[in-house]
Amino acid sequence: MMKKSTTYQMVSIGVMAAVICILGPLSIPIGPVPLSFTNLAIFISLYALGRRNGTISLLIYIFIGFIGIPVFSGFSGGPSKLLGPTGGYIIGFIFMALIAGFFIDRFFNKWYLCFTGMVLGAIVCIALGTTWLAYQANMSAGAALAAGVIPFIPGDLVKIILAVIVGPQIRKRLIKARLFSS
Repeated sequence: MMKKSTTYQMVSIGVMAAVICILGPLSIPIGPVPLSFTNLAIFISLYALGRRNGTISLLIYIFIGFIGIPVFSGFSGGPSKLLGPTGGYIIGFIFMALIAGFFIDRFFNKWYLCFTGMVLGAIVCIALGTTWLAYQANMSAGAALAAGVIPFIPGDLVKIILAVIVGPQIRKRLIKARLFSS
């Protein structure tokens, strides 16, 4: 939890929301669901800010995209994006952040538990996203898994591994600078 002023917390949340907004639109199209860097930015935000403030930065990102600013994958935005085939994944990011953030906050010094928390959060996000994709695109569950999950597993694991490597370094530096209390 941060112990600095409310102003510092607001600025930190805003900066991490901006980081998510910058990385969120960057994606690699590989089907109906693009390979996005959003979840990596969310994981880094959770390490830098903790579960509560990291999730708030994510909610700001979602709101910015909802009002039409093109911060979602492929430089898209607006309510239609949240109601479209990938909307379930965007909403799933909230649950992913809460679950992964819990593990990161509670088990910060145990990389394997942080990794586990991020994987569990990603599984919940994927379950919500795949269910919504199947509904929106009128696909079977198997087809939705083939289109929206299976091609992304290697990339998601790489992003989680990167977060497990980089995230603790960011948090340690913030702790050392007394910007984050352990």
